[in-house]
Amino acid sequence: MDKKNILFVFGTRPEVIKLAPVILEMKKYPARYNVLICNTEQQKELSNQTLSYFNLKADFNLDVMRENQSLAGVQSRILTALDKVYEQNQIDATVVQGDTMTVLCGALTSFYRKIPVFHVEAGLRSYDIYEPFPEEVMRQMTTRVAELNFAPTEKNRQALLREDISDSKIFVVGNTVIDALFCLSENTLNHASKFFKGQNIEINDKLILITVHRRENHGERINRILDAIEYLAKEYKDHVFVIPVHPNPNVKDKIHSRLEKYNNIKLLSPLDYPNLVYLMKHAKLILTDSGGIQEEAPSFGCPTLVMRYETERQEGIDAGVSKLVGADYEKIISESEEILSGTFANTRLKAQNPYGDGKSAKIIETIIQKYFK
Repeated sequence: MDKKNILFVFGTRPEVIKLAPVILEMKKYPARYNVLICNTEQQKELSNQTLSYFNLKADFNLDVMRENQSLAGVQSRILTALDKVYEQNQIDATVVQGDTMTVLCGALTSFYRKIPVFHVEAGLRSYDIYEPFPEEVMRQMTTRVAELNFAPTEKNRQALLREDISDSKIFVVGNTVIDALFCLSENTLNHASKFFKGQNIEINDKLILITVHRRENHGERINRILDAIEYLAKEYKDHVFVIPVHPNPNVKDKIHSRLEKYNNIKLLSPLDYPNLVYLMKHAKLILTDSGGIQEEAPSFGCPTLVMRYETERQEGIDAGVSKLVGADYEKIISESEEILSGTFANTRLKAQNPYGDGKSAKIIETIIQKYFK
């Protein structure tokens, strides 16, 4: 096959983590692919920081974010900036991952120019257009234009088939987030250990990791979540609660005003990827509304409570490695106490990670190669 120009479009940290293994795999074949990397910088600092961890650098940085802009505003900015990239470069295919505004804009811009779209992590569904908002609609719309749908699991494949996506366009490949975990060297994890010592955070078997940032959890829901965290921090004074605080002011200001007075709650700036993985590896319990953490935590046997009412990652629920607790004060407390009252060793999960074995990027490259042949 002729050498193909493949454009990877991403803008957030999770997209970088999940696309980096595919980028690195395709870069192994310079005779087949000219790999181009476009960062919309939807999460500017987080995405660039994570790229550098994988020794990758963007060819195009779009710098589209403005303070307090509307969803329509950011969409129009990304579409306009991306269109210039396509105008000035010959692109043979676009690779996007997940369900962000960047993903939708990458898919649409590519579609408008009749360039094939390859969607990594396709077929995740909650079937509630406001849970998660606006991601559920974005991933469904991306599916309509994708030429290749790389579904992490059979459940995702079945969702796509029900939506009349041709079976020939769907491939079950596992989740590339597991590939990314295996990229971590011992040396990198040792650096993470030193980082937490520098923050005066003792990493022991009484560590709780908490992340909360989703748009649907802003407003009244975050108040209930913070009520529950306050209760747990008071009840379990010998446990340390580590919260990397999302930079969105709707989240950041509330968390700081409510929680910074507790000695056993450590509020940190957003963590780089290796440091977050180090916390997951050592956490006794994780409370999160993040999608990526739901997939990564089972690799370390860590029980995970998902602070959402719907999840498109139902495999973890079915396998018993995670539980849905919503923003329900009583449920967060009761499920947390069940784990925190036991020892670290007794609460480890024995189930295999339902999301993959770390070989997804190799499978994806093989399928793309066949597509062009």
